[in-house]
Amino acid sequence: MDLDLLSGAALTGPALLGALAVLALVDSTSFGTLLIPVWLMLVPGRLRHSRILLYLATVAGFYLLVGLALLTIASVALPQLMELASTTPFLWAQLVVGAGLLVASFFVGGKRRREGGGPGRFARWRERAVTDAAGERSSVLPLMGLAVAAAGVEVASMLPYLIGIGMLSSSDLDAPARVLVLVGYCVVMVLPALVLLAVRTVASRAIESGLARMSGWLERNAAETTAWIVGILGFLLARAAAVELGLFDAIG
Repeated sequence: MDLDLLSGAALTGPALLGALAVLALVDSTSFGTLLIPVWLMLVPGRLRHSRILLYLATVAGFYLLVGLALLTIASVALPQLMELASTTPFLWAQLVVGAGLLVASFFVGGKRRREGGGPGRFARWRERAVTDAAGERSSVLPLMGLAVAAAGVEVASMLPYLIGIGMLSSSDLDAPARVLVLVGYCVVMVLPALVLLAVRTVASRAIESGLARMSGWLERNAAETTAWIVGILGFLLARAAAVELGLFDAIG
């Protein structure tokens, strides 16, 4: 089975790190890593930067724990998994899954119905969670819960992260180096939000309208971007399986 596109076997050193950095930057534009932080930053009044940092640290920590678990599983069972991945039943299953993802990508991103009444309630919660309102003592637990919920919902669909884990698990790096690179990956995932937070700190009035436009653009295009990622991965999976099964040879 040709896994060059989904593994780190063909990439070493700077090439591997560069590929992982690109994947991390793609992940950094997701709902949980950028859209929610931007939404939190748009709150009027004096922003509690520690609350935004807590949210981003919780998201990054959650993904780090998931990544460590996946790396551990891969290190223990990778030879068996690779042997299984080369069997004919698995290749046919991969072909079906890939084709299914490709078809499903055309249906991702349908228009969402807007529900009335919710924005006001959530806006008030946001203001209590991340601003220095007089007399307000809100717990950090709901904010951390939001971070875990957002990351948990997205983790299965964040295909670049899963591909990055696959590349890292099959690379020639030792265990400590893999953990270090994974930590760096998770930092890069939240780096754009951290940059925006820093800019928001020094020039809040100047960038407020820009943040609002960015938030709207991300909300409008998040589903379309996901559709492209799902479709491309589906095509690559289906094509790799078809090549291994010799389906193109039959056509030729």
